[in-house]
Amino acid sequence: MAPKDTDAPHVGGFFADDPEAADRAFFGRVTHGDRRGFLRKAGLATMGAMVGGVIPFHRNMPAGLIPAALAQENVLMGKDGLTLLNDRPVNAETPPHLLDDAITPTARHFIRNNGIVPDNMDPATWTLTIDGFVDTPMELTIADLRERFEVVTMALTLECGGNGRSAFDPPASGNQWTYGAVGCAEWTGVRLRDVLEAAGVQSNVIYTAHYGADYHLSGDPDKQPLSRGVPIAKAMTDNVLIAFEMNGGPLHPMNGAPLRLVVPGWPASTAQKWLTRIQLRDQVHDGAKMTGTSYRVPNRPIAPGEEVATEDFVIIERMPVKSLVTFPANGAEIGMETEVRGHAWSGDRSVDAVEVSIDFGATWQPTDLDPAVNEGAWQNWRADISFPQAGYYEVWARATDNTGEMQPHAIDWNPKGYLNNTMHRVGIRVS
Repeated sequence: MAPKDTDAPHVGGFFADDPEAADRAFFGRVTHGDRRGFLRKAGLATMGAMVGGVIPFHRNMPAGLIPAALAQENVLMGKDGLTLLNDRPVNAETPPHLLDDAITPTARHFIRNNGIVPDNMDPATWTLTIDGFVDTPMELTIADLRERFEVVTMALTLECGGNGRSAFDPPASGNQWTYGAVGCAEWTGVRLRDVLEAAGVQSNVIYTAHYGADYHLSGDPDKQPLSRGVPIAKAMTDNVLIAFEMNGGPLHPMNGAPLRLVVPGWPASTAQKWLTRIQLRDQVHDGAKMTGTSYRVPNRPIAPGEEVATEDFVIIERMPVKSLVTFPANGAEIGMETEVRGHAWSGDRSVDAVEVSIDFGATWQPTDLDPAVNEGAWQNWRADISFPQAGYYEVWARATDNTGEMQPHAIDWNPKGYLNNTMHRVGIRVS
């Protein structure tokens, strides 16, 4: 079953409907009693980062006032055209036709938050602690990371484990992502492996644990919104980065500024944002959203709606093979000939082929598929299509990876709505 269209409000509409709620949700802003300014500077750093400098008269700014520099561009926090799914915490996806670039612009990279963004995102004072079962615990500034380790830039794909959740029937709880909780930006930072090797990984280590500076939605400082990790073997691969730049500039505040992990090919929840600590553990990490059914699927196929014991859930690791049609857009009106194009990816693997169909899957046409620019990046594809006559068509796309795994027409239901990799399709009118 194909994912359903969402009727969630456009981001700009959220500001128009309830500007004070938007102010709190996106900037983390708390005002003084007169409903002006920023109490304890809450949210001021985030807003300042978005407008590109200090706000000298910030004490006078009314609650719910969105800076004109953002409003006039019809963007939200530097995000262009995203669809808001949830405002507490903030989650927003990108319509597929806005993901047409080979490298996802920062303004069009999806947002997946679990808590409230931190008040202070100053890179000059930020520190990262490396501890746990290491020979030499370390506390590093971003300047230390730049100076002590090789700085690399890589195009890396991040995808939410729940991307495509809206297609499940019966519905699965959580943000009803359609297709747009994915992106492939260029990230600059240092390899996690290099930093861990400098600290000295002890022989009993089996898992990492990641911690960020964001706040739990309850406001309880003793609760964490998210703290996940990966097996040490994954952490030591070449393309897991501690990143401090995105597409050649600072990280976007909603994408983890000023420091985050980037863990391509695995659920993006493992790629901790606002990163403050990496702990090495001698057990599978049991932090927030590592246990129970979070980011886990049943260890066997189950019937839709079937109850599954918690102990029968397993942690999601690599993401499955998938493709996306980014041109033409769903609902487009086009001529008798067109190029179709998009992207494909498959966890830690490469994609060998992408095919498209315009006759509801009766026949398939190969596409021109580019190799990944580096391991962990999605692959771009394109094909020229001629239509036999005017009318309504659907363009379907399916990818096959280097192990022979192909995108399915349908997948097994699971209670949390994870790992939907059914074929993407777009409807078009040809004249």
